[in-house]
Amino acid sequence: MSARWVLPSEADGEARRLAGAMKLHEPAARVLIHRGYRAPEQARQFLEARFEDLHSPFLLKGMEAAARRLRRAVEDREPVLLYGDYDVDGATSVLVLQKTIEAGGGAAAYWIPHRLRDGYGMKASVVEQAAADGVRLIISVDTGIRASAVVARANQLGIDVIVTDHHLPEAELPPACAVLNPKQPDCPYPDKNLCGAGVAFKLAWALLETMKWPEARRTRLLKSLVKLVAIGTVADVVPLTGENRILVKHGLEGLREVRNPGLRALLEVAGFREGEIPTAPQVAFRIAPRLNAAGRMAEASDVIELFLTPDPARARELASRLHGLNQERQQTEAEMLERIYEICCRKPVTAEDKALVFSGAGWHRGVVGIVASRLVERYHRPVVVLGEDPATGLAQGSGRSIPQFHLLAALESMADLFTQFGGHRLAAGVMLPVERVDEFRQRLNAHARMVLRDQDLEPVIELDARLSAEEVSDVTVGEVLSLAPFGFGNPTPLFGLMGARLEGAPRIIKERHARLRLAQNGAVLNVMAWNAADALGSLSAGATIDAAVTFEEDPGGRARGYAGWTAVLRHFRPAVK
Repeated sequence: MSARWVLPSEADGEARRLAGAMKLHEPAARVLIHRGYRAPEQARQFLEARFEDLHSPFLLKGMEAAARRLRRAVEDREPVLLYGDYDVDGATSVLVLQKTIEAGGGAAAYWIPHRLRDGYGMKASVVEQAAADGVRLIISVDTGIRASAVVARANQLGIDVIVTDHHLPEAELPPACAVLNPKQPDCPYPDKNLCGAGVAFKLAWALLETMKWPEARRTRLLKSLVKLVAIGTVADVVPLTGENRILVKHGLEGLREVRNPGLRALLEVAGFREGEIPTAPQVAFRIAPRLNAAGRMAEASDVIELFLTPDPARARELASRLHGLNQERQQTEAEMLERIYEICCRKPVTAEDKALVFSGAGWHRGVVGIVASRLVERYHRPVVVLGEDPATGLAQGSGRSIPQFHLLAALESMADLFTQFGGHRLAAGVMLPVERVDEFRQRLNAHARMVLRDQDLEPVIELDARLSAEEVSDVTVGEVLSLAPFGFGNPTPLFGLMGARLEGAPRIIKERHARLRLAQNGAVLNVMAWNAADALGSLSAGATIDAAVTFEEDPGGRARGYAGWTAVLRHFRPAVK
């Protein structure tokens, strides 16, 4: 698919001035400027990402009431139920609060719904069972903001509810004793992008503040919890800026030393050596999928047990099971994608199809969200994928979107179609009668045709900065890598090496990869192109191209005495003069 390249503009000398003030080289300074950190103080705060710069939890609307109610439950040893969600964000949220409550002397049970059996969101039946079990406080985590009827039922049964969530609320908030959500109306909290684990962490922090622990003890527990928050934050694909950057940066650094048997076993099955710090992309592609596999293919409660068990043997058993479930998930995903590609071969996607809905009987609802993400990458337009259940007559699934299309707003414009829906701008879940799927497909596409222009469906290669080969060194690359953690909202910096000449033909490695030597102004940069041997087959020695490159850490190369980084080709085009 062709793409439009966007080159950044820069005020004359701006990068040079920022680099001088920050004692950096210009490549990193150019990236900081492009991402809005133009003033030295802004850039310094971004780079330092100090734990002390996290906002007070009491800035969240409702926190005073929530902390007071939870403190009373802990002091009186009331039975508390943590009502979670089946994804990584939900599981880590439960763990953060359970560990904090137990550290304070209280006790908490948890409920994690089964994705296929229970579906998304809070259920009245669970609340009614909790009341029968003597529970008098329920804390929802990563869910509950749209569960007004269920919260009202809890009130009828004499149960107080604290809702902690980060999803967009409805016009009317649930009638809870406290609602913690930075996106709720009139909430003064400065950072609106916390994930569910981030909001749960703030409640845990506020509870510890009410206990008047010594600061050193409180900080020690918070920094232990932030390892879980980092995993939940990366897995939930929220922007890695502001507080999320601080939480992920410190959480990942904390993974250098891991005492928890479950987390240690998880890192081992994901291929990390003891003492090795995962990057945010490695969490996203190697750790989070194994945790998510439990909720997608089996029981998400396995994740909770993994982190709570003190037994290393049981931890290894659970981690191995998650690894196997992830392999099963990968196979199921590949089969579903193959079926959808067959559909698209029979009826090709055209410019008139500005939003796509795919639906099939028996499609595994645990992987539809991942499949939708893959299809958005391929077709660059909103996609919803549904699994139909002939027994219930319902189709249920997930959608993913592109930045130009607010998926939840689109669903709200046709709310009459659904028995249940929710989510946010880029991702959402829906349930509707099977007989209305065709109508949904037509109405979503019609809405997208009103909102999206043809150019919105064209992938954009947005470069952070121009780069010359002579600027590349261990020092400059190290400065660029110091802008990590990279992920959504803070992607790996993409540099434009413009008008570079190919020295020799690409060297093919293992039939799939290639290594190129790009010459520019007398300097040469060696670049790896992963899984791109076919795409580079048309290039011959002496060709002049524009190359979009990133830099990756390479611990293996460092261990062998080479540079600890690799330049990676992400895109290329014939040089534009």
